[in-house]
Amino acid sequence: MTSLTVGIIGAGRIGKLHVDNLRKIPQIRIKSVSDVVIDHLEAWGKEKQIEVLTTDYHELLEDPEIQAVFICSPTNTHATIIKEAALAGKDIFCEKPVSFSVEETEEALAVVEKAGVRLQIGFNRRYDPNFRRIQTLVKDGKIGQPHILRITSRDPEPPGIDYVKASGGLFMDMMIHDFDMARYVMDSEVVEVSAAGAVLVDPAIGEAGDIDTAIVTLKFANGALGVIDNSRQAVYGYDQRLEVFGEKGAAQADNNRPTTVEVSTTEAVTLDKPLYFFLERYNQAYIDEVVEFTRSILEKKEVACTGFDGLQAQKIAKAAKESLEKGAPVQLNQAVPVI
Repeated sequence: MTSLTVGIIGAGRIGKLHVDNLRKIPQIRIKSVSDVVIDHLEAWGKEKQIEVLTTDYHELLEDPEIQAVFICSPTNTHATIIKEAALAGKDIFCEKPVSFSVEETEEALAVVEKAGVRLQIGFNRRYDPNFRRIQTLVKDGKIGQPHILRITSRDPEPPGIDYVKASGGLFMDMMIHDFDMARYVMDSEVVEVSAAGAVLVDPAIGEAGDIDTAIVTLKFANGALGVIDNSRQAVYGYDQRLEVFGEKGAAQADNNRPTTVEVSTTEAVTLDKPLYFFLERYNQAYIDEVVEFTRSILEKKEVACTGFDGLQAQKIAKAAKESLEKGAPVQLNQAVPVI
């Protein structure tokens, strides 16, 4: 296979981002884009050379020319579309999370496995060059046996309340990226989760049944410990840092900034604030993840971030919510990959 024809389901912010990134790959033809409302997309579709715009994603699944689909629709539609796409013989890229229910995700993965198609989950941070470098250092034993993982992930501003209500909560919507990163970097399953949370940024988030500030501690099967902190508002920008400490040393990834220039004067020592939001911070990671997905299909290889990875991160998110509600640690059984 030397080329790939794809369709995009969902033309919101992330769907449009994937269109832009896929158009940079010479072997890709973006034939169709579906969205529940498309009238406002006509000029955009023409500019991006999209051949077909439709309100019915089934048209993409029924199109024999389309070999792979990108699912960028709301989370509550993911599992259904995954199953339909798998039964239609399409390879699938799906944004996180697969669903809000572990059982629903397991059902979708079973259909994918039976159909024999590829499914990659959109945990883009795995493709960040800084985090990938740390993962390689840990895997190669450069810091010895890992002892402690620290992840800081803080948004520059909270999302709208309508988004909060439909997001599945901070653990499922926001920290799920960090749960995946924890498994990826440490190369070990999480066996225990303990969560603490608060509403310190916006009372409306609490009224919507969620939290905006959280700390989660993890215990890994390899004996290591982890701590993740999240906030919906860091006034200085998008705060994304990671450290692994081990028996032979430590590896840290700091924030990305517009420049590395540090200015020292009698008044202060200053440097640029972190890049403001995820589209800037993870621009290259978003490109690299679709390049790797495309390569896995063209070269007939396994995807790098599987449905099983999505399931495990979702299980950790569920355990974190349960721990917060119970005020006690929650145990997780080690799992065996199903896909």
